[in-house]
Amino acid sequence: MTVEAHEQLTPAGILLDGFLALGTPEGFRAELIEGEIVVQPLQDGNHEHCVNAVIKQVLRNSRTDMDFSGNKGLELPGSEDRPRNHAIPDGTFAPTERRLFRGADPWMPPQGVALVVEVTSTKPQADREAKRRCYARGGIPLYLLIDRDDSSVTLFSEPEGDDYRQHITIPYGKPLPLPEPFAFDLETGDFG
Repeated sequence: MTVEAHEQLTPAGILLDGFLALGTPEGFRAELIEGEIVVQPLQDGNHEHCVNAVIKQVLRNSRTDMDFSGNKGLELPGSEDRPRNHAIPDGTFAPTERRLFRGADPWMPPQGVALVVEVTSTKPQADREAKRRCYARGGIPLYLLIDRDDSSVTLFSEPEGDDYRQHITIPYGKPLPLPEPFAFDLETGDFG
């Protein structure tokens, strides 16, 4: 029996197969985060406004030319008893020179991603904890969390194992320094 065939017979493999075969209703999106299938409706206008504000600033101010993908599926490492995670960040940035999104599968690996962005919505705790762990496990260098409940913005950096070693949290209205390859201060006054 191959390793792949053995994985499919485990509870984690069965869950992953079920998730990948899931037909998500129109107007919803589904993710597999730390062994839980999460189905959410599409986001409201204030949510999208925050994502749009980040996109505009990155494309205008970043030291490195960046490509952006909204709602790009990322396949991230799981654990022994949980299948690979399948997260859909609200925004994913990668250096243009990498051409990361061109020809990518619907669920692509995270290698080459510079920054993911999440804006809290119906399950804010998942953005604050479970997704943060998934992005760290995937080695994504920067995770930007816009927390609408707390009116704050957090930048997580230096992924190691299941978490990020560094983070800085600021209230809306204060500039947030983004490190290389971005190298500019993100203005947050328009998020609230």
